[in-house]
Amino acid sequence: MTTHKFLFSSIIFLFSFLSFSQQNQGVSVSGQVKENSGQTIPYATIFIEKTDLSLISDENGNFTFKNIKPGKYTLKITAIGFSNYKKSIEVADKDVNAQFQLESELNELESVTVLGRSQVEKVNKQAYNVTAIDAKKLHNSTLDLAHALDRVSGVRVRESGGVGSRSELSINGFTGNQVKIFIDGVPMDNFGSSFQMNNIPINLADRVEVYKGVVPIWLGGDALGGAVNIVTNSKPRTYLDASYSFGSFNTHRSTLNAGYTAKSGFTAEINAFQNYSDNNYWVNVDIADLNTGAYFPNQRVRKFHDHYKNETVIVNIGITGKKYADKLLFGLTAGENKADIQTGARMKSVFGKMHERGTTLMPTFKYQVKDLFTKNLNVNVTGNYNFGKEQNIDTVFRRYNWFGDYKEYAGNGAERSRTLRIFKNNNAIATTNITYSLGERHSFSLNNTFNNSDRKESDELVPESLVYQQPKKIQKNVVGAGYKFDYNQKWSSSVFVKGYTLKTTYSRSYNPSGNAGDIAYQQYEDKTSSYGFGGASSYYIRKNLQVKGSFEKSYRLPTTDEVFGNVNDNLEGNLDLRPETSDNFNIGFAYQTSFNKVNALTFDMNLLYRNATDFIRPTLNNNQTMTTNVNQGRVTNHGIDGEIRYSYRSRFTAGVNATYQNIRNMTEYEPNQDYVSPVYKDRVPNMPYLFGNADASYIFPDFLKKGNNLSLGYNLLYVHAYYLYWPSMGSDDKLDIPEQFNHDLNAVYTFANGKYNIALECKNVLDNKLYDNFSLQKPSRAFNIKLRYFFSKSK
Repeated sequence: MTTHKFLFSSIIFLFSFLSFSQQNQGVSVSGQVKENSGQTIPYATIFIEKTDLSLISDENGNFTFKNIKPGKYTLKITAIGFSNYKKSIEVADKDVNAQFQLESELNELESVTVLGRSQVEKVNKQAYNVTAIDAKKLHNSTLDLAHALDRVSGVRVRESGGVGSRSELSINGFTGNQVKIFIDGVPMDNFGSSFQMNNIPINLADRVEVYKGVVPIWLGGDALGGAVNIVTNSKPRTYLDASYSFGSFNTHRSTLNAGYTAKSGFTAEINAFQNYSDNNYWVNVDIADLNTGAYFPNQRVRKFHDHYKNETVIVNIGITGKKYADKLLFGLTAGENKADIQTGARMKSVFGKMHERGTTLMPTFKYQVKDLFTKNLNVNVTGNYNFGKEQNIDTVFRRYNWFGDYKEYAGNGAERSRTLRIFKNNNAIATTNITYSLGERHSFSLNNTFNNSDRKESDELVPESLVYQQPKKIQKNVVGAGYKFDYNQKWSSSVFVKGYTLKTTYSRSYNPSGNAGDIAYQQYEDKTSSYGFGGASSYYIRKNLQVKGSFEKSYRLPTTDEVFGNVNDNLEGNLDLRPETSDNFNIGFAYQTSFNKVNALTFDMNLLYRNATDFIRPTLNNNQTMTTNVNQGRVTNHGIDGEIRYSYRSRFTAGVNATYQNIRNMTEYEPNQDYVSPVYKDRVPNMPYLFGNADASYIFPDFLKKGNNLSLGYNLLYVHAYYLYWPSMGSDDKLDIPEQFNHDLNAVYTFANGKYNIALECKNVLDNKLYDNFSLQKPSRAFNIKLRYFFSKSK
């Protein structure tokens, strides 16, 4: 069954349940709790007096009582920082829906409590150096998850081009696989090329948590210096969230998120998204005529071979809200993608026919239960196995230039390396997370993450090749145990230990006879084990002033692609890669205040130190057409990042953040050298060290009509100039990547309290030159429009 047919069938199935769920409902009492300014109040407590009925509003201030008998009632609403509120209602034969506005009891201490009451703020108040993004506020934008993260202090998203291009996250100097990505706590290591950060729409997430440096024990795995956890809205509910956007370079994006939960607990969920783009944006390049050799420097041309498309569907069916299982879901993730390859690792290489394909076919399992066997013993088990494959196609014997001209040659050749290579990583991941609370102060946790990859390769052009018959297996296991002590509301601390094991099976070629062309292979099996540990502590000097610190001795084990390569990503493997380790230190401060009852300010600052050994960093291979990874003996990073944010009522907000990271090569003597390295104490190349963001937005409530809102927004991304190569190596060949400014504008109009939404965006407004990995140019000015429909009904 194709992806489109599968998606269509899933939608019909879900709509049937959506229709059924709206029948035979009793009288309900619902509402939304707000401040006088119009800002919603999450997690308020609502009582129906003289009954035993009570509940807590959700993160948007909404609540619903179901099956209420006719009669007169009094609702009492309480929330921290607000005066108690009572309202009389009368229930007849129709549902009751009302708005409730609470008066603020604003003073210095109480206002801070109010500012920190949402789930996002609860995450930010942890002892770890963590920043949480409220993704719901970005659901009307055309942002993907990667570009939403690009606005967080200490975080840089590095791309090799436009829509669907290879991207990497950098957090406080650690990049690529050194940063682990999770969805609801499940590692994304094996999701395949159809499911990457820069093609996942922001609408998939409820919030995104960014852990800088130290990673909590419940996020299992081997992150060296940071992690991103994408948190979806897993609450049982019936909802539909659909959107479509169109933009420059013939870019189309569509999303569908929907779910149904019956009273019996039966749950069905679907998340689907699609991306397509010609990616024919303007670039500035040097061009040589293929026939005459005439040289044309700094020409502005369009990319002509960079089309990208992907479709992905995620379906989950199971049971929620049962005593034996808070969640028991069986799912399937299916996706496919096709991407043209326009350039190599640098834009001097130009291709016109080479492309890649990828598929994801991954069954999944999720099981969560609270109070298993005894109170406060919670268990979370997940598992998945990806049967997907990746293929690189390079069979046309041509040479192209940036004008799109080409010369064709006779014989069996290629643009880079003739191949129809297919590889399947056959990757399985299983996680188990167990937590137990002893009273209100003590909690214990145990986590185990198992990852197994067994790559199988083939190429129909050389079916008998011994190269593709060699073993390429990597097996990892990370086990961790932690303890948390909450002394009181002011002070909290936690400690943890981790054990890492790695087994790699591979082979190396050799010449058994010494005769030319005589090749044989010797199989090897390497095993390593390591132990890490860490801790975090938070203390409130005042209710609005928090200081926190954390430390971790972390390890990161090489991935399948790093060891064995991935032609699709222009990545050459390195069998000699060793695990990397780092001592990570963080000290952070957070201060919140408000004044004149309508103004609020927040300040956050974090100091960091990283001391990494066998640091894995990317570099160009020998012919500079691909990248490869190497171990750098010792690398340190002293850095600081911070953010200041101001808000006026719920109408205006503005903020600025900045990051400085001094990443230095502290390898004094290179292997087999008895003299000081010429790049000793050099800044590590091709890594931005000074960057920041600024943003501002204003909301016009009840614009043109009550219940309709208009918001106008602006975002700025700044990256300071940095070197592509080692600063001490030569003078003219260091290739400075210039200072960059990226300006974005957006306007969003919402109808019917957010049910219908339309957004207009202009990215890279001034059409500036933007660069990332090895000076590969990013898209020029682009315009987008997005239409979105949202409907939600609580369980």
